Amino acid sequence: MRDYQWLHEYCLNRFGSAAALEAHLPQVKTPEQLRAISADRYLSTLALRVFRAGLKHSLVDAKWPAFEQVFFGFDPHKVVLMGAEHLERLMQDTRIIRHLGKLKSVPRNAQMILDIEKAHGSFGAFIADWPVTDIVGLWKYLAKHGNQLGGLSAPRFLRMVGKDTFIPTDDMAAALIAQDIIDKPPTSQRDLAQVQAAFNQWHAESGRPLCQLSVMLAHTVNH
Repeated sequence: MRDYQWLHEYCLNRFGSAAALEAHLPQVKTPEQLRAISADRYLSTLALRVFRAGLKHSLVDAKWPAFEQVFFGFDPHKVVLMGAEHLERLMQDTRIIRHLGKLKSVPRNAQMILDIEKAHGSFGAFIADWPVTDIVGLWKYLAKHGNQLGGLSAPRFLRMVGKDTFIPTDDMAAALIAQDIIDKPPTSQRDLAQVQAAFNQWHAESGRPLCQLSVMLAHTVNH
């Protein structure tokens, strides 16, 4: 596996200057900022990620004000009380995307947030305190305890709220394969552990957040 210095030099050449590279890289929120996000905003973003999956993002985003309305501002204490009859009524509401499986995920994910709040004080604290050196463990937790959060949905949700994470996109997986870190797209726990270890090494060498390393690595793949 090549060290961070190679990755940095490759991206400098690709973007032409340090300023151009930095302008292209995502930023993360501080633990304090993550703690300050309210539970309803986390639930709204979780739901937005679930509905975006497989659909045009602009289509979903345009309908989101109506989602905020029908889901009571995504207050988890209210959403968790929405039963099957309520969700069936929402299936008749033309202002929103009528996908029963995804609609059902919202109260289920509200329950996960409430369960985590009971155990950790707040969902924001739970997200903020999870170590980025085991970010794949957080993906696994969200996929197991939440609903419709498998695949890339958990890491994409975390990126949306500002929690530091890498995302194993096709380009990033191709770059990891080219570096002989893995030999196929990382879906098994073993492969994900190897990817996490590689990112932890680059993170230690560079001090950069995982999300920036993730984007830089994806740019080493020829387009």
